[in-house]
Amino acid sequence: MNRIAAVNDFVIKFANVNGSGSASANELFAKAILRMGVPVSPRNIFPSNIQGLPTWYEVRVTEQGYLGRRGGVDMMVAMNSQTWDKDILEIEPGGYLVYDSTKPLAAGRVRPDVQLIGVPLTEMCNAAYTDPRERQLLKNIMYVGALAAMLGIDTDVIPQLLGEQYKGKQKLMAPNLDAYSKGYDYAKANLAGACDLSVHRASNVGDKIFIDGNAAAALGCVYGGASVCAWYPITPSSSVAEAFQNYCSKLRVDKETGEHRFAIVQAEDELASIGMVVGAGWNGARAFTATSGPGISLMTEFIGLAYFAEIPVTIINVQRGGPSTGMPTRTQQADLHACAYASHGDTKHVLLLPEDPHECFEFSAQALDLADRLQTPVFLMTDLDIGMNQRLTAPFTWDDARQYDRGKVMTAEQLQEGRDFGRYKDVDGDGIPYRTYPGTHPTKGAYFTRGTTKDSYARYSETGPDYVENVTRLLRKFSTARSMVPPSVLRSASQKTRFGVIYFGSTSPAMNEASDVFEGTDIHADTLRIRAFPFDPAVERFIEEHDTIFVVEQNRDAQMRSMLVNELGVAPARLVPILHFDGTPITARFIVREIGDRIRGSNVEPLTRGKAA
Repeated sequence: MNRIAAVNDFVIKFANVNGSGSASANELFAKAILRMGVPVSPRNIFPSNIQGLPTWYEVRVTEQGYLGRRGGVDMMVAMNSQTWDKDILEIEPGGYLVYDSTKPLAAGRVRPDVQLIGVPLTEMCNAAYTDPRERQLLKNIMYVGALAAMLGIDTDVIPQLLGEQYKGKQKLMAPNLDAYSKGYDYAKANLAGACDLSVHRASNVGDKIFIDGNAAAALGCVYGGASVCAWYPITPSSSVAEAFQNYCSKLRVDKETGEHRFAIVQAEDELASIGMVVGAGWNGARAFTATSGPGISLMTEFIGLAYFAEIPVTIINVQRGGPSTGMPTRTQQADLHACAYASHGDTKHVLLLPEDPHECFEFSAQALDLADRLQTPVFLMTDLDIGMNQRLTAPFTWDDARQYDRGKVMTAEQLQEGRDFGRYKDVDGDGIPYRTYPGTHPTKGAYFTRGTTKDSYARYSETGPDYVENVTRLLRKFSTARSMVPPSVLRSASQKTRFGVIYFGSTSPAMNEASDVFEGTDIHADTLRIRAFPFDPAVERFIEEHDTIFVVEQNRDAQMRSMLVNELGVAPARLVPILHFDGTPITARFIVREIGDRIRGSNVEPLTRGKAA
C-alpha cells in the first residue's frame, strides 16, 4: 500500500459523539498547528440535538493558507462506533485510521488500502483515572497527545496552550497535562513510523487572528454604534447576540458610574424581537437583530413595515439549510429571495454578502450606517459556515476618527429656521427623505408613522398618485444604494477569455482555490465576487464582457442567478448555474470539476444543475 505522505498539507477529521467533551480537545489540536505557524481551516459538523448523536470536526492543514474545504480525508480519528462504517469510507486511499484499540476490530470493518493506527485509549484511561466522566473527557486529550507525537508537533506547544486555557485552575490543568503526556509517550514508544503526515514549523500565520463570523459581526455592531439588540435564540445565530453582550460588557459600561450604555433583550419570539428593533430604530437608536431563515419567515411583516415607514433596521441572517426546520446545523445560501424581497407587495432590500469574519466585522458596521442613510432594513447575509466556524483572517482595523453616518436627519435648528419638512418628500432626487428624531422640536417636525399609504408629508392617503409616487421613490432610493454598497471584486484570468464566474459569500474560499487550480491548466475564466445587492455597476459590465457566466452558489434553486436575470435583464441561457446544496460547505474540487467539465465540453448546457458533492 502506498501511504499518503505530506508535510503541512493534509485533512484530518475527528468522529466523536456529541456531548462527549471532544470539541475543546479537537479545537486544541487545531490551535496547536496554528502555533506552529501553519494555517488551518477547521469546521465543526454537529447535530441539532444536545447530546448523543454523531459529531465531526474537520481540520484542513494547509501551509498555502487555503481556507475552504478540500474534500476527502487523509486521517480519520474514529471515536464513534455508530458512524464507523461511514467514516472509513471518507478516507483517501493510502490514508490513516486512528482508533481505540482497547478491543480488537471485528473482521470486515477495515479497508485494505488504509493504514490502521491503534491506541488503547480506554485501557489507558481506566488504568490512570477513576471517575467515569473524567475518563471520557481525558480520552480526548490523550488522542491529541498521540497525534502530536506522530505528526511532529513541537513538545511545548500543547502544554503551553493547556496552561493558557486552565490558567489559575491547577486542578483542571494537572489531569489534562497528564493525559496529554500519556498519549504522547505511548505514540513515541509504539507508533514510530506509523504515519507519513507531518507538521513542520512555518511562518505563514503572521498577524492573522482566529475568530468566527458571529463574534466578528457582533464586534462590528459594537464599533458601528449599535446600542440595542433584540433577539430570539436560533441556531446558528444565537452566538451573535451572546458575543455582543460580552463585548458590550467590556466596552459599553461607564467606568465611573457602572451604567450600561446598551440594551439587550432576549424576546419571547422572533416577532417580538424585530418589533423591538423597529421601535428602537424609529426612536433614533442603532439597533439590530440576529436570526436565521425560520426567524426571517416570522419577521417579514415587520420588515415590510420598516421598509414602507422607512425605519433603519439591521438584520443579521446566519443562513442554514431550509425550508421549515430544515437542517439547523448545516450551511446554505438559500435565503437570498426571502431577504431581498421580504414582505408582501413590492419590496427590495439591501443585502451585504461577506466572505469571511473580517468582512463580517466591516459589513456589520457598514450595515448600521447604510440603514441610517437609506432609512430602511439592511441585511447582513452570513451563513453557518462563516458564522460558527473559526477562521484565520486579517486583523480588524478601525479608524477612531470615523463618524457614524446618520443620513438625512433634520435638526431643531433647521426646523426653527423654517425648513420645509416632508417626512416622505424627495428633496434632491435620490429617493431619501429627511427624518426627525422624536422630541427634536417642541412644535415642529412631528409626523405620524404608519404602514398605510401616505403623501409626502406623512398624511394618510389612498389616492393612486400618492401611492405611485411613494413606491416609485422607494425604488429610486434602492437605485441610490448601488453607489453606497461594497463594490464587487474582480479577478482576471491570465489570458483573455469568454468565460466568467460569479460567486459570493462563503463560496469565496473554495472559489479562490479553484481559480488557482485553473491557472495551472487549460481552463481560463475571469471571476467576480458579488458583495452586495443591489448589484453595483461592475456586475452588469462583467456579464456584458463574457459569453458564458457560471454562477456558483449553495442553494437548489439558483437564487442569485434568478436575481441577476430579474434585476439586470440578462438572457437566462448565458448564466450557467453551479449548485451545491447538501448542507456541507462547497469545495474547490467540486467547482473545478463542474466548471472544468463544462468548459472543456463542446457544448455548454445552461440549464444543467450541478449535483452536490
